[in-house]
Amino acid sequence: MLTVQGVATRGGTAVAPAWRPVAVVAGLFAALVFPFAGNYGLTADELYFRMLGDDPRWGYFDQPPLAPLLAKAGSVLFGDTVWGIRAPALLCGIAIVVLAALITAELGGGPRAQVLSAAAAGTSGMVLAMSHFLLTNSPDLVAWCAVALFAVRALQRGDGRWWLAAGITCGVATYAKYVVLLLPVTLLVALLVVGPRRELRSPWPWAGAGLTLVISAPNLVYQAVNGWPQLVMARALSDGVWTDGLMFPLDVAILAGPVVAAIMVVGLAGVLRRPRWRPVRALGAAYLLGTALVLAVAPSGIDYTEGYLVPLIAAGCVLVDEWLTQGRKRVPAAVSLFAVFAAVQVVVTLPVLPARVFAQYPASSLTTETIGWEGLVGQVKDAYAALPAGERSRAVVLTRNFGEAGALHWMRDDRPLPRIHSGHNELYFNGPPPDTADVVIAVGVAEDRLAQDFRECTVFARIDNGLDLATTEQGRAISVCRGPKAPWAELWPGYRLIGPY
Repeated sequence: MLTVQGVATRGGTAVAPAWRPVAVVAGLFAALVFPFAGNYGLTADELYFRMLGDDPRWGYFDQPPLAPLLAKAGSVLFGDTVWGIRAPALLCGIAIVVLAALITAELGGGPRAQVLSAAAAGTSGMVLAMSHFLLTNSPDLVAWCAVALFAVRALQRGDGRWWLAAGITCGVATYAKYVVLLLPVTLLVALLVVGPRRELRSPWPWAGAGLTLVISAPNLVYQAVNGWPQLVMARALSDGVWTDGLMFPLDVAILAGPVVAAIMVVGLAGVLRRPRWRPVRALGAAYLLGTALVLAVAPSGIDYTEGYLVPLIAAGCVLVDEWLTQGRKRVPAAVSLFAVFAAVQVVVTLPVLPARVFAQYPASSLTTETIGWEGLVGQVKDAYAALPAGERSRAVVLTRNFGEAGALHWMRDDRPLPRIHSGHNELYFNGPPPDTADVVIAVGVAEDRLAQDFRECTVFARIDNGLDLATTEQGRAISVCRGPKAPWAELWPGYRLIGPY
């Protein structure tokens, strides 16, 4: 072992974090993302999280509890606005940018390499998206980066106590997404295959795994008690969705951005081949193992592997910095190329353009989801206001999906609405309307289903986002139905929907 700047390492490569320049990059990143946070509106998932956050539980049918808790916390701490609900996502993005720089420092990257790593991670499509939109992936990617940092420190420094930090982080991260467990599993297999195998003879990795199980136990108990709903949800997400594995490299390039993806490939090759990174070679092998597993089980699940990418980007930035040092004339061209592609990533990922311009050239499906909710809610409120006074007390709203339910739940304060029901995922378990509800304002529900279950149904309006933008809701009916043909307990299973928005 060698000691570098007071840190004992097996490769002698660790350097001190460049806190000030990295903090500047993190501040610029926040200044880039935050101004656009309130543009357009919330996604269906964000509206759903905000709705679930008003009824916190240990778990939900379709997800663990962390994302709804973050949405609720954001609304309480920063205001119940689009900006407030998304504030936790921005904080996650800042954390990822800093963690990328810290991994680079641990791998021997100097201040310039750390700045490059923070900038590359922050301008990648995946980090921009997770920092703008509050997704389950937002805290999940923070956890992957933290676990990778702790693993690098354990392997490079030969200090097994860092495995305890990795185990604690994995346990907490299961409350965001269970897929975080893919990282320690593939990392342990990679250690067995490519080494250093002595880590597996140490008690520290296994103690870390024990901490993961203990911390995640309430989450796992919820799943067991409720019949493992996450497995049901996973099957629903995979039904009818298939992507050719040959497209995986292109998907990675789109996910990270072309330049950042190239840096990641350089980092992967370096981690696997560079002698000085031999102690952390398992990180590269774990990515290959995880990718192979995902391609075999769920070829469309590219987002299951995105957590591996930031550490590889960090390694790539160390090597790119060395390449730039060898030829100073390369720096201006490299910076210009990076800036151009970073600007494209920002325009494509964030709602930079006016909504009417975006509607003509929709580049992001997530951004498309954010448009039209206010108009939908206004149309539903108009339908309720048009009911005869004697019917309003017996009326309920029935939505097809959780996006519609979440929008109506969140935007209902200025004008009255009756109780909202939906059969989508977790909302199904809130139960059917009471049998006294013989008037229903149905939002987006299939008209043939309504005709089958009610004696009278009329279309009050067609959902219109005002931009002629093709969304899940656009053109669907807002119907007013009367006279259920059977008790709600019998009708309710017909409105259950399991799957994504």
